[in-house]
Amino acid sequence: MINEKYKLMTEEDMDRTLKRISREIIEKVRDLESLIIVGIKTRGVPLAKTIKDEILKITGVDVPLGAVDITFYRDDLSMVGEKPQVKGTELPFSVEGKNIILIDDVLYTGRTTRAAMEELIDYGRPASIKLCVLVERGHRELPICPDFVGKSITTTKNEIVKVKVKEVDGVNEVVVCEQRDDGTNF
Repeated sequence: MINEKYKLMTEEDMDRTLKRISREIIEKVRDLESLIIVGIKTRGVPLAKTIKDEILKITGVDVPLGAVDITFYRDDLSMVGEKPQVKGTELPFSVEGKNIILIDDVLYTGRTTRAAMEELIDYGRPASIKLCVLVERGHRELPICPDFVGKSITTTKNEIVKVKVKEVDGVNEVVVCEQRDDGTNF
């Protein structure tokens, strides 16, 4: 069981933050008709849907929503196990020439984002890919920087930022947990 060190965001904080990010996207992306929102599975997808719905509510533009499963694009696939869980990519539209907002829950090393960009490019050549994350926590191993950030925090390498969403975890919140040297959480 994961024991939280502290709560970073409540449901109300997440709701307010996702609404702010939606407005920032509207302000920075001039041509909403060329916009596609893509969530990184698992928790990036419900966050992406919330942002898509908020953009629709504000502008009346129904932005296409997709999802990428980066399982086979990971650079650590051999360490994941013999039978990794594949959840499937869902891009029921062309990405060719589109402006993509790629959404994830936490930006840490940058490796998940790199894998997601590789997968998107395998589907076509987008005009641009911009990164949106709920929490940016530092410790980058690749030169990847988010364009839209809910909250930036400083963490130690022993801390874990756990985003929980109702669709997966039954609750919307973000908690920071401590990881012991043996890899267990407390």
